[in-house]
Amino acid sequence: MPITTKAIVLSALKYGDTSLIVKAFTASSGMKTYLLKGVLASKKGKLKSAYFQPLMQLELVANHKDKGTLETIREARVDYHYNSLHTDITKNAMSMFLAEVLRSSIFEEEPNPQLFHFIAASLQWLDTHDKIANFHLYFLLGLTKYLGFYPDTAHHDAPYFDLQEGNFVVAPSLNPMIQDKTLAYFKRFLGTNFDAMHTIKMGKASRRDLLQSLVLYFELHLQGFKKPRSLAILNEVFS
Repeated sequence: MPITTKAIVLSALKYGDTSLIVKAFTASSGMKTYLLKGVLASKKGKLKSAYFQPLMQLELVANHKDKGTLETIREARVDYHYNSLHTDITKNAMSMFLAEVLRSSIFEEEPNPQLFHFIAASLQWLDTHDKIANFHLYFLLGLTKYLGFYPDTAHHDAPYFDLQEGNFVVAPSLNPMIQDKTLAYFKRFLGTNFDAMHTIKMGKASRRDLLQSLVLYFELHLQGFKKPRSLAILNEVFS
């Protein structure tokens, strides 16, 4: 029985000469992997390869067998048309990075409507705004709420943040820490929202240092999380 669901594309790998293997986060069933046979050769079919760029927001008619095998897509249409996400150099680098992060962070094949809404709404915000230099930092922190390791802010006046324990501490231990200027920025991001994050003025080095700390935070709290290969590209764009 086919199912209709919204989906966010996380990756598309070429398979053979004419097919794609697509990973997508779906509203109905969480993470799904699809085999799109012949999609690269067909010009008249209901599936177009251009639909499967990273972070495209689609509505799919799909067959889900839910047996851990590759699923199939019958039809796809664009659910949200991006204006700048894939054409603006900075936004495109950011979207490649975020797609990698999401691919390494979400594994469950079960619905998570709050997480799906957060990702979809965040990407639409990114697409329609220009002051986006801090977007990925705020997005990563927001994402931790839905993945279960949002920072414990109970003692946020303390001078260190313990990345291993996920809380603020008064004295450093052998665990990796955020401290000094990076900690000051970290605290500001914890207390802001999408529309105010551009007011946090950061230099390139500070932005890079905080991003490295947040990526390490994900590595420490998510089993199987891999440091995104596009991190270097993102840092290059902001330098």
